Amino acid sequence: MMADRAFIAGFFVIGIMAVSAFLTLTAGRDLPADYLQMQVADPVQGERVFIAAGCASCHLAPDAKWDGNAPPPLPGGRRFPSPFGTFTAPNISTHPEAGLGNWSDRAIARAVVLGVSPEGAHYYPAFPYASYQTADPRDIADLIAYLRTLPPVESIAPPHEVGFPFNIRRSLAVWKFLFTDPTPILPDPLPAELARGRYLVETLGHCGECHTPRNPLGGLDRRRWLGGAAHPSGDGSIPNITPAGLIWSEADIAAYLKTGFTPEFDVAGGEMVEVIVNTARLSDADRQAIASYLKAIPPVQ
Repeated sequence: MMADRAFIAGFFVIGIMAVSAFLTLTAGRDLPADYLQMQVADPVQGERVFIAAGCASCHLAPDAKWDGNAPPPLPGGRRFPSPFGTFTAPNISTHPEAGLGNWSDRAIARAVVLGVSPEGAHYYPAFPYASYQTADPRDIADLIAYLRTLPPVESIAPPHEVGFPFNIRRSLAVWKFLFTDPTPILPDPLPAELARGRYLVETLGHCGECHTPRNPLGGLDRRRWLGGAAHPSGDGSIPNITPAGLIWSEADIAAYLKTGFTPEFDVAGGEMVEVIVNTARLSDADRQAIASYLKAIPPVQ
C-alpha cells in the first residue's frame, strides 16, 4: 500500500513538473530590457518604415483604399484564408480599447518582432513577425512613433476562425523554434545597395512570406526562397521572382515597383496593386536596391 502511494505521488509530481516545463518552454519570449531604450523616435521616418512594411495593405478596412495622402485609418477586419483557417487582421489604430492606444511602446515592439501579445500569447504567423524579427530597433521605434499619430478607429476586428489543433496558441512556440530563422538569405558582407535591398525584401517588405513556398506546417522553404508559391487561399499561385522566373532587367523591376507597368505594357493585378501603392512611395534608391537584390539571389527553377 505504501509503495502504491509513493508511486502515485511520484507520478503526480512528475506530471506537475512536466506541465510546468511545458508552460515555461512555450511561454512568449520577451525583448531585451534595453531594446528601445537608446532610440530617439522619429515619426516622419516611421512613416517610411510603415510604407516599406506594407502595414496598410493588411490593416485597412476590407475593400478600403489608401492613396498615401491622408493618415490611414487602420481598423483591421480583412480576412486571409489559409489551409490552417481564416485569419483576420486586427485593429492597430490608436483607439484605447479597440486598437493599440493603451499599449506601451515595448508591447508594440514585442508584438512586431517576436509575435507575442501584451498578455504573453503567441500570434499566428499570418502576422509576418518571422520577417520583422530582424528589423533595426531604430526602425521599430520610428514606426511606433508614427502609429501614435494615426486616428483612432473604434471598431473591433472579428476573431480568427481557426479550428483544433491550430487554435492551441502554446503550440506556436514550437513553430517559432522550427521556422523563425533570422539568418539572411544573402550572407554578409554585401555592398551597401545590396544590403539595403536585402533589408527591404527580407525584413520590412517581407516579400518571402508570399513568394516563397511553404512546408506542410506553414514554414517557409528557404531553399526555394522567392521561388513562387501556391496562394494561401488555394486559388491561384504567386510568381517566382528569382532570376529564373523574373527575367526583367533591374531597370524594368525598379520601374514596375514605381508605376505598376510591366515591360510588356501589362499592369499589376491582385494583391500586387496594393504592394505597388507602397513601393511607388519609396525612394528611387530603395526601388533600385530591391531590384538589385532580386537579381542577386539564387535562381529557383
